[in-house]
Amino acid sequence: MSPEEFSGGDGVYVAGDTTNGFDPKTGIYHSLLNLGHRYKVPTRHNLDTATFVLSQFPPRHQAETRVALIDSATNERVTYEQLRHSVHALASGLYQGLGVRKGDVVFLLSPNSLLYPTICLAVLSIGAILTTANPVNTESEIGKQVCDSGAKLAISSPEELHKLVPTGVPTILTSRPLSDDSSLTIEELIEGCDPIPTESMQARPTQSDTAAILYSSGTTGVSKGVVLTHANFIAIIAMLRWTVDKTSAQDDVFLCFIPMFHIYGLAFFGLGLFCGGTTTVLMQKFELNNMLDAIKTHKVSNIPAVPPVILGLVKHASKTACDLSSLRRVGSGAAPLSKELIDEFRKRFPWVEMRPGYGLTESCGAATFFISDKQAKAHSSSCGELLPGFLAKIVDIETGEALPPYKEGELWLKSPTIMKEYLGNVEATLATIDSDGWLKTGDLCYFDEEGLLYIADRIKELIKHNGYQVAPAELEAILLSHPQILDAAVIPVEDEEAGQIPMAYVVRAATPDGLTEDQVIQFVAGQVAPYKKVRRVDFISAIPRSPASKILRKELVTLQNKQQIVSRL
Repeated sequence: MSPEEFSGGDGVYVAGDTTNGFDPKTGIYHSLLNLGHRYKVPTRHNLDTATFVLSQFPPRHQAETRVALIDSATNERVTYEQLRHSVHALASGLYQGLGVRKGDVVFLLSPNSLLYPTICLAVLSIGAILTTANPVNTESEIGKQVCDSGAKLAISSPEELHKLVPTGVPTILTSRPLSDDSSLTIEELIEGCDPIPTESMQARPTQSDTAAILYSSGTTGVSKGVVLTHANFIAIIAMLRWTVDKTSAQDDVFLCFIPMFHIYGLAFFGLGLFCGGTTTVLMQKFELNNMLDAIKTHKVSNIPAVPPVILGLVKHASKTACDLSSLRRVGSGAAPLSKELIDEFRKRFPWVEMRPGYGLTESCGAATFFISDKQAKAHSSSCGELLPGFLAKIVDIETGEALPPYKEGELWLKSPTIMKEYLGNVEATLATIDSDGWLKTGDLCYFDEEGLLYIADRIKELIKHNGYQVAPAELEAILLSHPQILDAAVIPVEDEEAGQIPMAYVVRAATPDGLTEDQVIQFVAGQVAPYKKVRRVDFISAIPRSPASKILRKELVTLQNKQQIVSRL
């Protein structure tokens, strides 16, 4: 239900109603969920992320046979006991062999691999700071992040080593390439170093220490280093452990194609799911047919996904039969998922639970989720309710007033998972986190009478047309419902009379008749108010997206500006 559709009656919100967690006196929404004593976030100061994760592994007699990771391409398997041994051995090699100490920044440049979680946990266990990067980043982008983060050591897959050479940072490889027998590798450190108790290392990390610096790509502005502490990770991992048990996912086989250099992949697959004793099938990168093969071969039952993957499944199923009989649940995060796509997915795969969620790098991952499939089906436009320990406010973007249910405003969050700061950027930090610790998300949202969150759009991305606000995400959802449109993005284009007009970039399917600009415009016009209509359409081979599948609108805006310049010549 949208704010416009809510008109009272039996569902009228009553001030002080405890069914949605809203306190009208403070304007704060409280999570209605409780972790309970068993899953309580540990508060012991001298605790680090790796020690906490390893403490949650299955008992040793189970860990020796319970599989933690499976490589989807090679079928190589890693048990929990092997993973534990590798983490301790690598930590020993980094600490004793290479002299890595607490506070040193270790730069990791690699696609998903069986070694990725081992590296993350080993680095964190000795108090070093992890910073991860996308392997497709350019040499220049890599250089900027190495410099900004202050990296003292780099770990790279062999294929990406050349991008680190200009930085001059000492680099070790994840594994040895066939053409090189001299470079030191992570595999050698694991094989050649005896594990030592982390307690014997000097200057042990604490919950207040920095654990990671993750660079938030976003859709606007310059990428910033998000500083996350051990306390942030321990809190989100405790919540993830709670959700695994709450949703009976302990025996699920998960599929990971989400990149682990992103907070979504790191929190889930690099760290958190190990606390639930689950098995994860790893893909180096996403490819639809490989994903379908992995699901069938390994009887995958649970997939944390992103909207383009869900769209791809729906489009594929409309043409070709695929075996998803083992699948019981799909989650979605990192970008908005439209109600239309959710409904179509459920229509195609009625036995699969679909549970969208919401989170940010700045909140160390997830902030909302659905506790049941029944709840998710009843509120298919929502992204769930606040996780335990979270507080929220909906703030009027003009007045700063905290708003009640069904009023749209900027979402503010507060929880033990909220980042410490943006690295070396006081101005950006002060603009994002207020003096009371509230994180200003920049997302236009509202809560309903049950305490469920709905995302309208990014505030900075709203199109201002003749004084009206137009949400690109709403138009994109409509465009994607067209059978001949594979992907779409909407951007603002400056207009002398209207201020801005919505323009759509569309990836069309290869069909004999060929979709036209006018057909797209009319398709949208029949489903929205006049001021929301798409006014221009351009066809493109692919929509630029971040590793987390967020649309990179600034690239499309730049493209459009170039096209306008060329047209004037």
